[in-house]
Order: sequence, then C-alpha cells, then structure tokens
Amino acid sequence: MLEATQPGSGTPQPPQRTAVPPPLPRDQSFLTSITFLKVLLWLILLGLFAELEFGLAYFVLSLFYWMYVGMRGPGEKKEGEKSAYSVFNPGCEAIEGTLTAEQLERELQLRPLQGR
Repeated sequence: MLEATQPGSGTPQPPQRTAVPPPLPRDQSFLTSITFLKVLLWLILLGLFAELEFGLAYFVLSLFYWMYVGMRGPGEKKEGEKSAYSVFNPGCEAIEGTLTAEQLERELQLRPLQGR
C-alpha cells in the first residue's frame, strides 16, 4: 500500500480521506405539488360530473376509492404491532388509551372523596 508523504518531511503520512456528504432529504415540495395536482384534477372532474348530473355518484365512488386505498393489507402490519380491535390481539389485550367498561363504571360512580 502506498503512503502519502509531506514534501520536505521524511515521515510517511496516512492518506487523507475526503468527507462524503450526507444523503439529501426527500424534497417535500414535489410530493405537495403532486398532491395538489391530484386534488385539482378531482375538483375539475367533480365539476364536470356535477354538470352532467352525476356529481353525487362521482363523490360517493370517490369516497369508496379513498377508503380502499387507505386500508392496509395484513402483510403490511409491522412485527409486534397491536390491532385497534382488542379481539385480534393476543390475550384480547387492548391498546393504550382504550376506554374499557370497567374504567367507565369507575369514573361514572359518584362516590364521595376519601377523607371528607
């Protein structure tokens, strides 16, 4: 392996490394412009279908499409991720922040404060 030496110096120096710049973050403006164009296209089509008297059907079908696209398949679930429905979790374990019947009963019972 060759070693770099400084001029006028007899001692070998290790080779200098050049700094590698960190990867650039994803450009959010591109995603926003695509989303804006999609919304604009949807509004134009809604106006067109409303003019043809099919606006309500277009809107309802759009809602069904958005619900379908927004759903995740079972293969997209992360390892260890709990379901929002406790019956699908091991041991019917509820996720944090779920209001249980027992908690509701405790909170609705009007009991005097202890020590009064």
